[in-house]
Amino acid sequence: MVLTIPAAKQPAPSPSLLASTIKFIPIPNGETLHYQQQMPFHILPEQPTLEQTRKIHALMVKTHFNQTNFSPSAQLNFLITSYTKNNQPHNALDIYAYLRRIDYEIDNFMVPAVLKACSVVSLTQLGKEIHGFAVKNGLVEDVFVSNALIQMYSECESVVSARLLFDNMDERDVVSWSTMIRSYVRRKLYGEAMGIIRKMQILQVEFNEAAMISVVNLLAELKHSRMGKAMHAYVTRNLEKMGIHLTTAFIDMYAKSGNLASARLLFDGLNQKSIVSWTAMIAGYIHCNKLEEGVKLFARMIEERTKPNEITLLSLVVECGFVRALELGKQVHAYILRNRICVSLALATALVDMYGKCGEIGNAKAVFDTVKNKDVMTWTAMIAAYAQAHCIDQAFDLFVKMRDNGVKPNQVTVATMLSLCAEAGALDTGKWIHTYVDRQVVEMDIILKTALLEMYAKCGDIDGAWGLFRESKDKDIGLWNAMMAGFGMHGCGKKALELFSEMEIIGATPNDFTFIGLLHACSHAGLVEEGKLLFEKMVHDFGLVPKIEHYGCMVDLLGRAGLLDEAYETIKSMPIKANTIIWSALLAACKLHKNTVLGEMAARQLVYLEPQNCGYNVSMSNMYAVANRWNDVAEVRKAMKNRGMKKEPGLSSIEANGYVHEFIMGDKEHPQIVKINDMVSEMGMKLKEAGYMADTSDVLQNIDEEEKETALNYHSEKLAMAFGLISTAPGTPIRIVKNLRVCKDCHTATKLLSKIYQRDIIVRDRKRFHHFREGTCSCGDYW
Repeated sequence: MVLTIPAAKQPAPSPSLLASTIKFIPIPNGETLHYQQQMPFHILPEQPTLEQTRKIHALMVKTHFNQTNFSPSAQLNFLITSYTKNNQPHNALDIYAYLRRIDYEIDNFMVPAVLKACSVVSLTQLGKEIHGFAVKNGLVEDVFVSNALIQMYSECESVVSARLLFDNMDERDVVSWSTMIRSYVRRKLYGEAMGIIRKMQILQVEFNEAAMISVVNLLAELKHSRMGKAMHAYVTRNLEKMGIHLTTAFIDMYAKSGNLASARLLFDGLNQKSIVSWTAMIAGYIHCNKLEEGVKLFARMIEERTKPNEITLLSLVVECGFVRALELGKQVHAYILRNRICVSLALATALVDMYGKCGEIGNAKAVFDTVKNKDVMTWTAMIAAYAQAHCIDQAFDLFVKMRDNGVKPNQVTVATMLSLCAEAGALDTGKWIHTYVDRQVVEMDIILKTALLEMYAKCGDIDGAWGLFRESKDKDIGLWNAMMAGFGMHGCGKKALELFSEMEIIGATPNDFTFIGLLHACSHAGLVEEGKLLFEKMVHDFGLVPKIEHYGCMVDLLGRAGLLDEAYETIKSMPIKANTIIWSALLAACKLHKNTVLGEMAARQLVYLEPQNCGYNVSMSNMYAVANRWNDVAEVRKAMKNRGMKKEPGLSSIEANGYVHEFIMGDKEHPQIVKINDMVSEMGMKLKEAGYMADTSDVLQNIDEEEKETALNYHSEKLAMAFGLISTAPGTPIRIVKNLRVCKDCHTATKLLSKIYQRDIIVRDRKRFHHFREGTCSCGDYW
């Protein structure tokens, strides 16, 4: 919607002129008199229904806007607000657009009401035009108008514009600060939100209850129990009594921080519990995986005749998705159906999302198909469900169908698709989405830019990721981290360290994730001393407390370099109890360097911590096999069989002609398997001519050498490579994604094949990237 701003403001037209021209809603036959008889027109209901709003609108037109105790402006404000609250924002905007066309005098009460309508339908461009109108007419000087503009920009996903306006305000009230905090929390920009709070403290801005609620909500998202307790103490000292809304915010904060005892104490202390209080406490139990307690409290709420509203059910469904509580999610869904509760668009979207996160694609699709007027979030939830199930073709088809239905994808939709492309290694599809974003003018915010960078990096195009990073003018810590992590997974450890030095020079502050990415980069590049220095720098220069992930990186760094005793000493000296991250890093190093004694100890720790994880049992079995301890191999495999465990099969995927093709070892199901096997045979012949000798050391089965060599020929990555050679043009790169570590034989063979066929072959395994070119690999045989 584009409005032409008048050259000069004219006097407001008379009510009779308004009555003769405002005809947005037809006057229903016979309804005006009936409504007049029911209620005097000088009384306007606080929360009118849509039907009431239409009748009042019709009556206002019929009575020429002059037969009430309210001015025409007040009546028009009432209509705009009421249409927006009744989910008819376009009607509200139609009224505003008409008033601008007839040059009606818009006041500082009407602008916030219209901005709210813009927010509901995310009309950023119209919001900007209203902003310009408010500036030109001096309305922006009213703090009420400026706060409404900040809120509009926030809800229209334009937080940069919101902050710019906030910073340029001559006068701010506590609502301005609260709105800015909420804006950042909404976009998950928690660091920026904390910055606003610190600025409030420096300027000694007095917190009101609304501001306190905004701060507590931020601490809930951060799961910052210590600061939450301090805030609770501050509130207790400065308020005689906490209102129910603030108490509920604290219940939510404590629950999300895992402190259910404090949350329950506050909840039980409420003399009168609101539906929001019940919701926060029940959702808290589900969030902490205390499902039984959550069910009991839900039953008690029903017994006490507190009927759950849509927000309650929405919160429960969202939390069930968060903790993958499928059975409880199904129970909530059944309750909704049993009680014939009207399923709103938001609730239907949450159900689709919950089933998707729980891996129930069929149920997700069933709910999705029942939704008539799907919005962008409903489509996105179903696309995300397919992404969760690794169904890239179905996700992409749905993305296309969404566009065909006239629904424009937003940043979340595009980021979801890019993440799926990154996981599947579908570079061509990812590039197509990048082009779509540029052509369709989808706003390229920092989150979407980071998703694009990660897609290029994880799909093997580190140059494309680097180009995107360099072009970006506004870099946040997430973008820096993504680029450094990208260099790390491609074995470019020194480039990652150079980028970190550049980041330090410009004054950007690193966080926990920065050092996790850098330590990984050092590990993959064999930069042991550099990694040790980084760990010390993280603690002493930046004051960051090492987490379990940082210690896991150090164990991996030392172990991969063969310093197994030092890695074990690191584990023993840790102030944190070792978990699966630590022991699996040590086990991988022991397997690599054939240290059966230390590896067996690590494997036993892992089996104790996660007895149902077959991967650790397989690793133990493989170590025994390398040591020719076949009786021990048989014992481990027997124990796995008795527990119903199955080894994760090797799976390799390759994108060709817009589709992702997957292969397992010895695959016979692919439509082109005959041609693929012919190419495998050709590859074998050319390898032998080049002097290749099969390395059977990774075939950990008690079979003869000839059988081992045959098994190696049909590894999943070799089948994917053969398919790539017959399906792509000569000279073009071949990109393969494997779910397990590349074996020695395939690594050696791929180096030779890259030279034989004059192809760049990029393989992403579980740990890192391998760029094969002209008979060499970027990893330098260190992986």
